[in-house]
Amino acid sequence: MDTRRLRCLLSLLFLASHSQASQAGQVCVLVDSLPLAGFQFYTGRQFWDEMQPGDQLSLHREPDNPHDRYAVRVDWQGHPLGHLPRPHNRPAAQALDAGYGLQARIGQLQAHRNPWKRLRIDLCALP
Repeated sequence: MDTRRLRCLLSLLFLASHSQASQAGQVCVLVDSLPLAGFQFYTGRQFWDEMQPGDQLSLHREPDNPHDRYAVRVDWQGHPLGHLPRPHNRPAAQALDAGYGLQARIGQLQAHRNPWKRLRIDLCALP
């Protein structure tokens, strides 16, 4: 997600926040669908059989992360699964830091040897 995409996200947030459906809390605009980084290093394997597509994920900013100041950790039911991939995390981190609502959910689960292909995250913007 680049700066141009972030501007589009913010425009969509503005438009959604002024719609009737948004006021009822029913709008979630899909912003990106991306792989989860670091799945093999966290607790995802323990909970693989319990996770389902559509499950809510929580996003946690880690501005003091020694490896990436734009790090965004992804948790499932309080269990860390990994991070948003570095090439995609800066706009998401900036949106979270600015107080814009971002929501994440499991978009796809796939039993695959490559840990980057096991879980896809859907990022949605909330008004």
